[in-house]
Amino acid sequence: MFICVFCASSQKIDRKYLDLARDVGTELARRGHGLVSGGAIVSCMGEVARAVREGGGHTVGVIPQVLVDIEVADTDSTELIVTGDMRERKGLMDARSDAFLVLPGGIGTLEELFEIWTSRVLGIHERPLVVLDPWGLYAPLRRLVDGMYEQGFTRPNVFDAISWTTTVEEAFDQLERTVPHLLPTAEEIGEP
Repeated sequence: MFICVFCASSQKIDRKYLDLARDVGTELARRGHGLVSGGAIVSCMGEVARAVREGGGHTVGVIPQVLVDIEVADTDSTELIVTGDMRERKGLMDARSDAFLVLPGGIGTLEELFEIWTSRVLGIHERPLVVLDPWGLYAPLRRLVDGMYEQGFTRPNVFDAISWTTTVEEAFDQLERTVPHLLPTAEEIGEP
């Protein structure tokens, strides 16, 4: 499975977020999955990708030309795809991914989260969307969406389309549990 990880590119964040990103990359590789990322080598994006490669995993980085000079492209990616703009970038990341994992991040991460979340609520895709939030950065967002739901601005299935987790293991267990082609077949569980 290829998992798209949305996360921070800021270099001003607390070390704990970088460590979390590294742990995610290590676990992703340990479980035999590939990474799809924003293609930068800085901050959490770089930590996830390096850890995946150190674990023997495949990394796909997708970065627009305008950000190559700003963020420094991850030239060590197994595959590095340079796009013409951000829309093309997001489209390719989406097309290459079987599931989505969101780590703490800034407005770019939020924008990516909302696009995938909205398209899942609308039934455009059924791929799993999991948020890993050990320290509650997204707690105000959850309250905001709760309020939107209570006032009729969101569909009833808004919360069915996303899973909120607090540990790396819980996040990957949730991703693997909800990806149809990873579910055990009747043969595998011993049913006729």
